[in-house]
Amino acid sequence: MGGTAGLKLSGLQKQVLNLYRGFLRAARSKSPEDRRQVELIVSEEFHRNSKLIDRKNFIYIEYLLRRGKKQLDQLKNSDTVSLSSMKVGRGSE
Repeated sequence: MGGTAGLKLSGLQKQVLNLYRGFLRAARSKSPEDRRQVELIVSEEFHRNSKLIDRKNFIYIEYLLRRGKKQLDQLKNSDTVSLSSMKVGRGSE
């Protein structure tokens, strides 16, 4: 059985999961090799951010959500083939 059964997610957590799912859905419309690349970049980026960013840093998380939504919109464009990973400096955190 899953360890997360019964846990309530915050609104911000739901937004993050929806963004992640959105990227995976958008990746399905790409070629198999591009799909794998998108899935790898998205997985690495979300995993890295989950480890590095304080869960209470709501302003930065909201910023990343806005940036992610823009990237997702670009990925959904049929002219876009792939994503590239982008590291964003976090100032004095």
